[in-house]
Amino acid sequence: SKDLKGAMENLIEQKRQKLSTVEKLDEHMDFASQLIFAQNRGDLTAENVNQCVLEMMIAAPDTLSVTLFFMLILIAEHPTVEQEMMREIETVVGKQELQS
Repeated sequence: SKDLKGAMENLIEQKRQKLSTVEKLDEHMDFASQLIFAQNRGDLTAENVNQCVLEMMIAAPDTLSVTLFFMLILIAEHPTVEQEMMREIETVVGKQELQS
């Protein structure tokens, strides 16, 4: 838990450093940036920011797996969509072997 908290603090500090050096903020305004600016304004504490980022990192694998599961079910239920997807993959990839 201590190692994870330290890793989150490092990631947030890296993001904070990046934000301080960019020329156009609007190109880098993601959720983590919004949290950092909220902390700078005094709306959130450092602990609040760390907790939010940690929850995003931990929750992502669960939500991603559920989303992929439902996507695969929908593809299986709609064979014409699956055929269209396969055609597009073949058009883009050609004869190359698929890689992850």
